Amino acid sequence: MADALRMHVLPSLQDPAMLLAYAGWNDAGESATFAARYVADALNAVPLAEIDPEEFYDFTVRRPVIRLDGAGRRRLEWPRNEFVLASMDPARELVIGLGVEPHLRWSAYCDHVERLADRVGIRRVVLLGAFLADVVYSRPVALTGFASSPDLLAKIEVPASTYQGPTGIVAAVAERLMASGREVLSLWAGLPHYIGVAPNPRGALALLDKVRESLELRIDESPLRKDAAEFEERISALVAADPEISEYVRQLKRREFAQ
Repeated sequence: MADALRMHVLPSLQDPAMLLAYAGWNDAGESATFAARYVADALNAVPLAEIDPEEFYDFTVRRPVIRLDGAGRRRLEWPRNEFVLASMDPARELVIGLGVEPHLRWSAYCDHVERLADRVGIRRVVLLGAFLADVVYSRPVALTGFASSPDLLAKIEVPASTYQGPTGIVAAVAERLMASGREVLSLWAGLPHYIGVAPNPRGALALLDKVRESLELRIDESPLRKDAAEFEERISALVAADPEISEYVRQLKRREFAQ
C-alpha cells in the first residue's frame, strides 16, 4: 500500500516550528484557516508535503469539487491536507499545515502528522481553531487556549480554556504531538454565533496577533487589519438593519454589564 504521507522534498531545516489549521468543525467563520493561509501567503511558502485524502474522508460528506481552469478545462479538486514551508527569518523556518478535518481514522491521520514532524525536526507547534459563542460582535475577539505548559499561554496573555465536551481534530493532533514531547500551543477565537458570515477576518486577525507573539514572527498585518475594519463596518450595518439581531445584541450587552 502506498504511503499516505507524500513528501515533495525532505529538507534540512533550522529550528523549525509548525502552524496547523483545519477547515470544518474547528474553524468557525473560517478564521483559523484564514489566519494560517495568510501567514503562508505573506511568507511566500512553497510545497513540502501532503496527506492523501483517500482513507480519511467520506466523499459523500465532503465532496470533491469540479473547477474550470483558465482554459475552460474541467478539474476535479479533492479535499486536501497540504503542508508548505517558509522562512520566518534567516535562522528559523515554519511548516504550515492547511487541511480539512478528517471524517475517518483520526489516530492513523495523527500518525502521519507526527511522522512529518519527526522527519523535519519539529519541536514547537501552534494549532488554530475558532468556535461560535454568545459574544457581542463589536467587542475585541476573545481568545482562549490550551498548551503543553501553562507558561506558553501566560506569556501571550491568553486564558486557559475550561471547555469540556465533543472535540475536533485539532485536539487530537495536539494531544498526539504533546505526548511525543513537543511544545504545543492551541489558540481558539470565540466568534458571534448569530453572524453567519465567512470568512471572518476579525477572528483571523486576533489569532494572527497571538501567532506573531508566540513565534516571534515578523509579518505585515496591515492588509488583514484593513479587511477586519471593513468587515466590522459591514456587520455593524447588518445588525442595525435587523431588529431581531439588534435586540439580541442589546440583551448580550445587558448580560455582560450584569456580570
